[in-house]
Amino acid sequence: MTEQPVATEPSDALADRWLAQARVLVVDDEPGMRNFLVRTLEKRCARVEAVGDTVAAGRLLDAEHFDLIILDNIMAGRTGLEWLGELRRDGFFNEVILITAFADLETAIEALRAGAADFVLKPFRTKQILNAIARCLDRAALRRENFVLRRQLGAPPKPDAKGRLVGASPQMTRIREMVARAAKTPTTVLITGESGTAKEITARALHEQSPFAEKPFVPINCGAIAAEIIESELFGHVKGAFTGAASSREGLFFYAQGGTLFLDELAELPLSLQAKLLRVIEDRKVRPVGSDREIPVDVRLIAATNADLSEEVAAGRFRADLYYRLDVFRIHLPPLRDRPGDIEPLARMFMEQISAQLGLPPLALHPGVLSRFEAYSWPGNARELRNRIERALILGAFDEQDVAVPAAAATEDLAEIEKRHMLRVLDASGGNRAEAARRLGVSRKTLDRKCAEWNA
Repeated sequence: MTEQPVATEPSDALADRWLAQARVLVVDDEPGMRNFLVRTLEKRCARVEAVGDTVAAGRLLDAEHFDLIILDNIMAGRTGLEWLGELRRDGFFNEVILITAFADLETAIEALRAGAADFVLKPFRTKQILNAIARCLDRAALRRENFVLRRQLGAPPKPDAKGRLVGASPQMTRIREMVARAAKTPTTVLITGESGTAKEITARALHEQSPFAEKPFVPINCGAIAAEIIESELFGHVKGAFTGAASSREGLFFYAQGGTLFLDELAELPLSLQAKLLRVIEDRKVRPVGSDREIPVDVRLIAATNADLSEEVAAGRFRADLYYRLDVFRIHLPPLRDRPGDIEPLARMFMEQISAQLGLPPLALHPGVLSRFEAYSWPGNARELRNRIERALILGAFDEQDVAVPAAAATEDLAEIEKRHMLRVLDASGGNRAEAARRLGVSRKTLDRKCAEWNA
């Protein structure tokens, strides 16, 4: 029976869900117990390995990731408790269930202090060990979810999940196609584009369309964390690794296990950490600060930057080998000024979202307002558009200052504004109508017809 008090058991459906995704390592020197656990778990779990001693177990842990270890305590050589203590000191943070036929309350307390998630006495029934595993995996998932939620509470609000990657322009259609294609693979993706072009939204869309959408999506802004602590934030640290490290701590790679780690503002990473990140990508292992042990990780990496990484490489601020390793599949997000046809659907989406968030009635997006919006260059891209919508909602109306267009634009009729804007884009495209149509988000036929009307 389970020694420690147990909370309500997970439902069978929840237990089956966690078990189906789990990678489990069994460490027990009794062949009969190993065989029983393998037979019980192999039809329910994603992967099960069983070994008879901690030496063999250590080799497996060095080679691949496991979500859970079922560990016998009394074995030849080191006890399970001794090995567990070593694992925790080396920065191994995953779940461990200690099983033993010989135990008392003192041993149970020692197991929990050493970092065991549960303590189960032999002999146990199939249902007991399955429930213990489900509880551990459930707690681990909840801990990761709570961590991600706490980080999000301190971050600026993100747009709702619905309506992401909005726009019918050829550019956005192509981007959605690229996201759908990349989402099916674990390949590293590099997202580029100016600030405010929805790089994080694109990364979230990649994650949500992937086979591991139920796993965590963990974003980190590399430019918002001090250089001296970012290594610990990413990889974790062990107790005593540096001044103030009073206890061991998991890193962001741990919390993203099985899911996606999104590195925004990648170009801000210090050069020393760039080398370590390259090794993580190549070896799929992280080394917590202060630890001698490398821990396998199963994480999909998405990186984003508004910098030109090739220029950063040429200037010696970014490692060429990391750049080429990240630039496997690139998604470039064009600025809003190059796809004015997407402004109206974005504005309507923001109006709906923000009015609901603020509890204010939505404002009508009259043709005059939309015309001014489409004639503006939006240096802050979609983020600036969202801010202007929110400002107008708070004020209760749009005014001339909502976008910095020439004063005459407010009195020009819609046809004149359209003409001026389309000719400006055509001029910026060097007279190339196909390119101008692409930037405008209209068909080449439409642009040809307009130019014929204007004798342009």
